[in-house]
Amino acid sequence: MTIRKTLFGLALLLPSLLAHADPQVANPLQIEGVWSREMPPVTQNAAVYFVVRNGGTEDDRLLGASTPVAEKAELHEHRHAGGVMKMQQVQSVAIPAGGSAEFAPMGYHVMLFGVAKQAKEGERFPLRLRFEKAGETEVEVTVRREAPMPASHGAHHH
Repeated sequence: MTIRKTLFGLALLLPSLLAHADPQVANPLQIEGVWSREMPPVTQNAAVYFVVRNGGTEDDRLLGASTPVAEKAELHEHRHAGGVMKMQQVQSVAIPAGGSAEFAPMGYHVMLFGVAKQAKEGERFPLRLRFEKAGETEVEVTVRREAPMPASHGAHHH
């Protein structure tokens, strides 16, 4: 009888726990600090930055992204090549188990092409991220004039 009561109590608790789940979490991945820089109105491209933390025991990979505010979204990275910084498309970004991947200016980022209207500071738009194992999750991008200050200055893995 006691086990039944405990299970019944847990079953009643579960919906309230799920109702308070963070919408920026794709278990076991957590996506933090999602932002894009405010761009001039004449620019048709933009970039999105964030950190993905993998609290799980298996590696995962970000495979792609999409948003209704752009014709196309691609994963990109800045890389030194022959003494010059170049931006290039990548097919995926590894998110190691117990580690993280940082998407930041001059590093990995989601490049948005064919943006119909540039968002202003404080505006928000959805971004759908597609992971190999965690599947798809939608996050909300906040547009900022300047890069936010990092929450912590700890080491991030790429």
